[in-house]
Amino acid sequence: MHNPSWQRNVSVRTRAWFAFILLGFWAACSPMAGAADLPEGFTPLFNGRDLTGWHGQPHFDPRKRAAMTDEERAAKIAEWTEDAKQHWSVENGELVNDGKGAYLTTDKEFGDIELLIEYKTVALADSGIYLRGTPQVQIWDYTKEGGKWDRHADKGSGGLFNNSPGTVSKNPLVLADKPFGEWNSFRIKQVGARTTVWLNDKLVVDNAIMENYWDRSQPLFRTGRIQLQTHGGEIRWRNLFIREIPPAEANAWLASKLEGKYTSIFNGNDLTGWTGAVDNYEVVDGAIRCKAGKGGALYTEKNYANFKAALEFQLPPGGNNGLAIRYPGKGNAAYDGMTELQILDNTAEKYAKLDPRQYHGSAYGMVPAARGYLRPVGEWNFQVVTIDGSKIVVELNGSVILDADVSKVTEYMANSAHPGKDLTSGHFGFAGHNEPVAFRHIQIQELPATPEAVKDSAKN
Repeated sequence: MHNPSWQRNVSVRTRAWFAFILLGFWAACSPMAGAADLPEGFTPLFNGRDLTGWHGQPHFDPRKRAAMTDEERAAKIAEWTEDAKQHWSVENGELVNDGKGAYLTTDKEFGDIELLIEYKTVALADSGIYLRGTPQVQIWDYTKEGGKWDRHADKGSGGLFNNSPGTVSKNPLVLADKPFGEWNSFRIKQVGARTTVWLNDKLVVDNAIMENYWDRSQPLFRTGRIQLQTHGGEIRWRNLFIREIPPAEANAWLASKLEGKYTSIFNGNDLTGWTGAVDNYEVVDGAIRCKAGKGGALYTEKNYANFKAALEFQLPPGGNNGLAIRYPGKGNAAYDGMTELQILDNTAEKYAKLDPRQYHGSAYGMVPAARGYLRPVGEWNFQVVTIDGSKIVVELNGSVILDADVSKVTEYMANSAHPGKDLTSGHFGFAGHNEPVAFRHIQIQELPATPEAVKDSAKN
């Protein structure tokens, strides 16, 4: 039967209208529905359609990758990516892996981040998330049937599994996994090596140092790639979002995570409570700053034995200063005090050929600190220094760059003696060297005295 033209027009209009409604419904239900689904301040790591922005890479030392020539690296990445394509796919806006093949790896490297990611896995599989190219935030089959309770899988997912045995962060604080078949959600915040993990809105790792699996004598890399590990069974990922944390926020976060009771030793207005070379320093915008062309030791009126000092500092180009530790009130802080912990612009050309024991964070002339963890010149850095007996720990922007026992030092730069290194108490301060280095938010927490300090106190 031949339909009249008005009936044909209605039919076409009706079909178009229903198609429009269905398209809108699909878009609203899609995991990548649009900007409304994007958490504020975050960008997507996965576009919901293909593997753009990702390549393949197995468990592989980032240092070896960096040491390759450009040609070698490109060829290896192409090989890894071809393997990944055999085992990774995209279904309904989800990344799907069959439990085999190279790990999916971001093209971009990241430093301080907040990462949101959801996953769903199956029995007998385990997986994880590499941060800065380093294993890993663990994902377990947490059931007894999974057969890995001997590796503490019963504690659940989210721990920094590749940290050293016995560390609190190796296993999660609580079991937070959902049953198989349900989606789990991670929120991971990493500033320096300091890593905090929430799984399904439960805190499972609290501000723990993530160790450098590739070389535990060194801090975690400052930047690196995110990798999604594949291991033993299907795993699905969705809603991958990332936010890079700016320096000011990173410093505030680290300050908020300080443990114990700290006392401010600088009022932000003047040098009350400080002595020494007061005429060579000034207070500018709430910070103590060494005057250009001036120097000398500015130090607290109070003595300290064992303590933690937390502060922010800002380096100008070529900046040079130091933290005077257990300074006796006279002489050179680096030699007559316990030590001077260097505050230095490591990137300055004029410092390119220094002794390793002269770079930032080093116990001057005695023990070198790891390099590469300063923020760009002009940015404020956050540093925590722990002095406990003869031991010194320097944590810069969330990464431990020095962990030393100066009582064991027997070789010195230029064979120069350090007569003050065994002092058990003294002043805390700054050792200026002509550059306008600034310090602010200066706090100290006194720690219990060591037996050696008690003995020395009894003698006096």
